[in-house]
Amino acid sequence: MPTLTIATRGSQLALAQARWVAGRLAALHPGLTVELEIIKTTGDKILDVPLAQVGGKGLFVKEIEDALLMGRAGLAVHSMKDVPSDLPEGLILAAVSEREDVRDVLVGRRGGGLETLPQGGRVGTSSLRRQAQLLALRPDLFMVPVRGNVETRLKKLDTEGLDAVVLAAAGLNRLGLKDVPAHPLEPATMLPAVGQGALGLECRVDDAWVRALIAPLDHPPTAAAVAAERGFLARLEGGCQVPIAGHAVLDNGIVTLRGLVASLDGRRVVRGQGLAPPHEARAMGAAVAEEVLERGGREILAQVYGEAPA
Repeated sequence: MPTLTIATRGSQLALAQARWVAGRLAALHPGLTVELEIIKTTGDKILDVPLAQVGGKGLFVKEIEDALLMGRAGLAVHSMKDVPSDLPEGLILAAVSEREDVRDVLVGRRGGGLETLPQGGRVGTSSLRRQAQLLALRPDLFMVPVRGNVETRLKKLDTEGLDAVVLAAAGLNRLGLKDVPAHPLEPATMLPAVGQGALGLECRVDDAWVRALIAPLDHPPTAAAVAAERGFLARLEGGCQVPIAGHAVLDNGIVTLRGLVASLDGRRVVRGQGLAPPHEARAMGAAVAEEVLERGGREILAQVYGEAPA
């Protein structure tokens, strides 16, 4: 059986995700050899500037997608929240893995939730989505931009004198960091990023061999939920410089999506909700985005794009 090369970023989390996929494929296909090709993306190279100021989309995937298109790799493993809503011609998200814990978590010095943070507390996050929702709940908090891998951001609790940092539960779980005092922020409190907790397996459209290999890793309930979220994101034309959040679940054959657009200071939050059968999930997501735009989201986005790089 030929060798499959997986393109991945080089962070510990990205490698853990790629190795998980490699292990599953090796178990499913005895005799298959899987190799990892580590690729440094634009987002990995620029660590001293908040992503919202870098601008553009696909900061963590473009170079990896180039490797697929050039044939250097047959498969890419992405965190779905990093994947732009539109893919390059010739590539396809052929499988979406079963979702990990979708929630954000607050890792604070006192080990509790938002209510334990002191007045004017310093919270580390470079996510405008997280920033806007935190400020909507606690306008007194002071947001401190933090970049780097999970371990680096945890260390900044001490090196930057922070009261807390906000991370994705999925990342902590995949890295096996069970001893971190993480307090979950439920979606009703902090709506996650589009695609958060899911892995996207991307390959060339015409590579039937790879598509057949990875087909068993696709999880239809997660794929339907993520399709709704990505439909929402695509209609809003959002990137990392916009506070957009979306979370969908499939229950009893119906996909329910909740999405929002917020101002950077959290003072304005426009929410929308929709439901549809799985085969209409992406279109429903776009319809919810249209509702959000009509109810004030358009004005918020215009303001945000006026303040941040487009």
